[in-house]
Amino acid sequence: MHKIKVWDGFIRSFHWLLVIAIATLYFSAEEGMMELHFVAGYFTLALLLTRLIWGVVGSQTAKLSALLHSPIAALKSFKQTDNKPGHGAAGSYMVLAFFALLLTQLVSGLMTTDDILTDGPLVQYVSSQVVEWAGWVHHKNFDLLFYAIILHVAAIIIYRIKGKKLVKAMVSGYAEQSVTNSDAKLTKSPWLAVVIFVLLLAGLMMTWGAEPLSYLFS
Repeated sequence: MHKIKVWDGFIRSFHWLLVIAIATLYFSAEEGMMELHFVAGYFTLALLLTRLIWGVVGSQTAKLSALLHSPIAALKSFKQTDNKPGHGAAGSYMVLAFFALLLTQLVSGLMTTDDILTDGPLVQYVSSQVVEWAGWVHHKNFDLLFYAIILHVAAIIIYRIKGKKLVKAMVSGYAEQSVTNSDAKLTKSPWLAVVIFVLLLAGLMMTWGAEPLSYLFS
């Protein structure tokens, strides 16, 4: 077994910041703190967009192409531990599902309204029927996202029992892999991803996020 770096700094930061962001989104929605909810939503949107861009220009294990596996490969991964660096076949399907659910949640949130004080920034550009549909999607999709999180945690526990320490790898960036090309560089410096994230976040906060931010800090 060889100890190799499989996750760059941005991928690890993305993972844990996303956990905090989703928790903040849930808490703020439950407590009716809509300004915080929207600010957290814009933060999450910038984070997800950066992850998708990094999936094109970033580290080898962060590539979106590395998440593409056949259904047969995914089924086989349930029967035997996948020692391929990065996400295994079954795990890749989970990641893609998360991306789809998060994007759906965020985009639908931009077109929702509480019919009282708070409107998403895209409400003014779409019809009332679309706004109503987006609100329905926003609530129902979160249920799917919640179930996906439970499934993800269960998978982590199962893999830990099987001897694969996924959480430790996502904290340190390193994992033990039985591969022959252990000297191959799988990761890139995260600084480009950091710059992309900061620019996207600044753009969102200076436009859509300006009003809720001013309310939070007033």
